Amino acid sequence: MEKPILEMKSITKEFPGVKALDDVTFSVRKGEIHCLVGENGAGKSTLMKVLSGVHPYGSYSGDIFVEGELQKFNSIRESENAGIAIIYQELALIPELSVYENIFLGNELTNGIVIDSNESIKQAVEILKKVGLDVNPLTKIKDLGVGKQQLVEIAKALKKEVKILILDEPTAALNETDSDNLLHLIQGLKDQGVTCILISHKLREVLAIADTVTVLRDGKTVVTLDAHKDVVNEPILIKHMVGRSIDNVYPKREKKPFGKETLRLEKWCAYSYALGRDILKEINLNVHAGEIVGIAGLMGSGRTELAKSIFGNPDHFRVSGKVFIDGVEQKFRDPADAIKASLAYVTEDRKGNGLILIDDVRHNITLANLKEITEGGVINENEEILVANQYRTQLGIKTPSIEQKVRNLSGGNQQKVSLGKWLFVHPGVLILDEPTRGIDVGAKYEIYTLMNSLVDQGMSILMISSELPEILGMSDRIYVMSAGRINGEMPAEDATQEAIMELAVDY
Repeated sequence: MEKPILEMKSITKEFPGVKALDDVTFSVRKGEIHCLVGENGAGKSTLMKVLSGVHPYGSYSGDIFVEGELQKFNSIRESENAGIAIIYQELALIPELSVYENIFLGNELTNGIVIDSNESIKQAVEILKKVGLDVNPLTKIKDLGVGKQQLVEIAKALKKEVKILILDEPTAALNETDSDNLLHLIQGLKDQGVTCILISHKLREVLAIADTVTVLRDGKTVVTLDAHKDVVNEPILIKHMVGRSIDNVYPKREKKPFGKETLRLEKWCAYSYALGRDILKEINLNVHAGEIVGIAGLMGSGRTELAKSIFGNPDHFRVSGKVFIDGVEQKFRDPADAIKASLAYVTEDRKGNGLILIDDVRHNITLANLKEITEGGVINENEEILVANQYRTQLGIKTPSIEQKVRNLSGGNQQKVSLGKWLFVHPGVLILDEPTRGIDVGAKYEIYTLMNSLVDQGMSILMISSELPEILGMSDRIYVMSAGRINGEMPAEDATQEAIMELAVDY
């Protein structure tokens, strides 16, 4: 039997108050696609950061062998020199630079002391062919869609003659078509002899592409399964990931008559000065108390722009039309006005716009409603602690304490902090934009259960999601957007993925 290209033995890594990895063993065969799965906080990304030199030798215990040789990486560059490249969920590209400049960034081709642009462009064209990306290498990154930017990241890695390519949630921000294209590319890289390690929460993707699957739970290796020999399916993976069976990923909710209309839009339009065009065109929709209304559509259809335009218009679109909250017409000058009117918005970008990562759990949870814990212009810290601990318990936020920095939490727990922040404003209408993006199946189930509980208590939820099973599994009613318009509406019981997609691509 061929020796593994990679062996990680007895890897243990600790952070203040947290043992992120506990005696983890991980072995990868040459030329395979090895998927690494587990709940948020299971240790997947930490393990790959150990491998790639982000966490240098000496900051962890255990041994790393690449092609049988013991490695002691002290930096990312040292791991790259050994043929290891990692691509993170948050892309490391510079928007204002061109495609070819990003590909060679830090490894520029020179002619003497001058950068050789002509040779760089020539080589960039050949590298782009390998990833199936037909773009002008002079194109600026900011002018490419997310799917094409992901391919540029892979091209950067291939330029370094990578042996082991690590992809951390590469499809998290991609639509279905771009996701399928990327998975096809990964299979093509395997055929070229590149060993791929894929971290993904999308189990359907894992089952479609994996040769081997390793499951981590609570920082420990639970099981490694050979997809060509062992029985590997979604229920088995979920059971290993969460330590229990989840019979229905979308928990059932008792259907009750909906209450009063809480949100209504009439002929709602928005023009983006940045793009120089209309982005929303005569939107008409409504939501009732006790109802989850799903917003489906392809990337670029205007779903997030719709949410932002309603929630006080922070991007300063030129808006027109009418918005009603509880039957009363509102004119929001900013998000503060929207909050006063009992509206809350959980952004799709929790790291960029939803949370202050360098601050702690306590301050993030109370940030949007400080007036409730303020007396005489001074924050009551005891009250703040009580509130933060209340939401920590209610939402099951896994953290050593509410003083923990949010950046040190897993994606699922960061999302729960973001939810806690907006639940503390006591909204009547809650807009959830990609509420489960980049989080594991166990955390998803917890958030779905919370959503059901909130609407049972009379809250209204407007949910935007790129995952059609999520739209179908959680919504009572569904609107489908395309090119800035509402292209159709249907009750969830009559909806299918095919029917939604027909409406999503109609314009």
